[in-house]
Amino acid sequence: MNAGTPVPFGWERSARAGLTFRPVTDDDLLFLTQVYASTRCEDFVAPPMIAAKSAALALLEFRAQDAHFQKHYPQADRLVITGRGSAGKCYDIGRLYIERWPADIGIIDIALLPEYRRHGAGEVLLRDLMDEAAAAGKTLSILVQKLNPAIRLYRRLGFVAAEDKGSCDLMRWSPAHVIALPPRPR
Repeated sequence: MNAGTPVPFGWERSARAGLTFRPVTDDDLLFLTQVYASTRCEDFVAPPMIAAKSAALALLEFRAQDAHFQKHYPQADRLVITGRGSAGKCYDIGRLYIERWPADIGIIDIALLPEYRRHGAGEVLLRDLMDEAAAAGKTLSILVQKLNPAIRLYRRLGFVAAEDKGSCDLMRWSPAHVIALPPRPR
């Protein structure tokens, strides 16, 4: 990041970590399906003879989810997350869908490919979103499956379960509930 270079959405931590964002296009369908399937890997593990059927099922489920998001969150920013490799080349590593409402910033979906999880990218991005919410005087919310390992990260960052939705919790972060966030242990 060069001094004076504009940072999209003001997400400075993400920029320092080498993350960039671009709007989703029709050309991203295959990549977004891979991201979706990677979050549901236990559902799509199959012997080689039915792997093609699993891929087709992942595509159908992703299209249904995507249609749902577009219908119910038409104003959402639908972004592909990119990261820089060691040679400076950018790689697509995940997706982020967010919608900004009058009192809340809703994370509709955030997902990284498995090889980019647990390396700090998700936390950096969440902290940027928390900064944005705090600066706007808003809460930050996300619907999280109760068995999702990332729920520990959300709790550590100060998100609390605001509503039980069955297999998911609506988790919410509020700047009023968090005085100071400790830096991530190294």
